[in-house]
Amino acid sequence: MRTIFLLCKSLLPNPFQIARRWLGLPYFFYNLAQYIKKNHTYRDYKFKFRWRNVYYSTFDRFLKAGAVDIHYFHQDIWAASQLYQKQVREHVDVGSRIDGFIGHIVPFTKVIYIDYRPLSIILDNFEFRQGSITELPFKDGTVLSLSCLHVLEHIGLGRYGDEVDPEGYLKAANELSRVLACDGYLLLGVPVGQERLMFDGHRIFDPGTIVDAFAGLTLHEFSLIDDLGALIPFDMNFDKARQCTYGCGLFVFKKV
Repeated sequence: MRTIFLLCKSLLPNPFQIARRWLGLPYFFYNLAQYIKKNHTYRDYKFKFRWRNVYYSTFDRFLKAGAVDIHYFHQDIWAASQLYQKQVREHVDVGSRIDGFIGHIVPFTKVIYIDYRPLSIILDNFEFRQGSITELPFKDGTVLSLSCLHVLEHIGLGRYGDEVDPEGYLKAANELSRVLACDGYLLLGVPVGQERLMFDGHRIFDPGTIVDAFAGLTLHEFSLIDDLGALIPFDMNFDKARQCTYGCGLFVFKKV
């Protein structure tokens, strides 16, 4: 039943979203009547209502303020803070979120961004190189500051057009380790909890699996975003992570 529910959630319209949109209609028409009445009183015709320009959005009143994906929210701030505190001036990122982490760091550091898919965004302090996480365009041991946030769990599942490979995440881990320079840092974010595959969306890792995958690096720090969305920093004990259904593990690895 759970599998059927998840498939329906992916393939069919969300009934809760549809209901929320319909619930907003009475508020829309009430607000419209108030706006037309007050606009007529103030004679401000620059922003006169016209049906051809309707952009119905009243259903937003039923959302919480600042609705965000809590994993990305905490993760991206955590990673950006790491770079800011270290005063990093050049950083390489592989596949992380453009409208989160990358947007946070380009004001203070040059970013070289690698992704399998094409990208047309142009930013100051930003360079895009199309490539694969399993074949990074860098020589051995040449990247001092590296990140890969909520990416590793997808590698080898074909979700983004990459090759299907059950060992994809291990090959990606080896490649990230290869390009990291001596005394360099890797910031890594992945789903953690009861280890399993959610094909073809993602994997959820036991944190020990991640440490084993990066056996050539030293774990410098571990933090956790738990199932309730709370950030638990600097906790090297993996027990809480293993109790999660879908947490987010934040790892800092160092090559020594």
